[in-house]
Amino acid sequence: MSESETQAGEHAADLPGTMRAARIHEYGDASVISLDEVPVPRPGPGEVLIRVGATSFNPSEVGLRRGLLHDVLGVTLPYTLGADVAGTVVTGADGLVPGDRVIGLIEGAAAGYAVVRASVLARVPERIPLTDAAAVPVAGLTAWQAVFEHARVRPGTRVLINGAGGGIGLFAVQLAKHAGAHVVATASARSADAVRALGADEIVDYTADPLPGGNDVLINLVAGVPDSVTELAGEFVSVTEPIEHPRAVRFVTRNDPGQLSELVALIDEGVVDVRADVRPLESLADLHRAAERGDVRGKIVLKVEK
Repeated sequence: MSESETQAGEHAADLPGTMRAARIHEYGDASVISLDEVPVPRPGPGEVLIRVGATSFNPSEVGLRRGLLHDVLGVTLPYTLGADVAGTVVTGADGLVPGDRVIGLIEGAAAGYAVVRASVLARVPERIPLTDAAAVPVAGLTAWQAVFEHARVRPGTRVLINGAGGGIGLFAVQLAKHAGAHVVATASARSADAVRALGADEIVDYTADPLPGGNDVLINLVAGVPDSVTELAGEFVSVTEPIEHPRAVRFVTRNDPGQLSELVALIDEGVVDVRADVRPLESLADLHRAAERGDVRGKIVLKVEK
């Protein structure tokens, strides 16, 4: 019998039979999101069972909910939402033991419990609350890969971060500054102070002013890229729509627990700050509606554990 199976048996009596899960049974508007009572999953070999403390909202889930990512992700309905997890190990495996607090990029985190391979998880930052840690995996990994892998930011690089006030942008600003860049950040008046506090050298109000040129690289984090964007920088990295330019790259975030652990270390060192708006899981459908209206700012985490 495997370690996870043994622990699952030992803890089975302590687990509830069912849990809440935010799921979609069909594609459509935000009304298709429902909070269902479903069985608590059981881990297999090499997997851990996590009691979920929090997950987070990512704008990509709006497209997933509408069915726009069906061919890309191979979603099977009903589908449990939530790609970020922050929680506590209930049954361990591969070096993780009950009581360990972990974060990771997984599927199905908008639920009371989640099962996932131990190898994709990282320890939570000790410097921040467990709930806030749910803001880190998707947004943090996306920013890390944009800044270090694709933009290849170095000391002295002039970086324009388009969409710095969003969840990814807040990480990207800090990581680019950590790499020694001169950071020019676009943000609305509502987000400007937060972006400036995280180290941006220049703030551009995109609602009132044109985007500035003369940059070495533009990191694009928003949809609806202006036609003139290719005049603004020498190289381009986009996490949303492609930019038509020979020196442009669009990428999809890769799950990399090693990078996630490096990011956790920077958080615990005080190099990277995590700022999140905490809301209850019950607000998820309303949050989807707000995102479609363009009313979501910063990073929002959803508290799952009651």
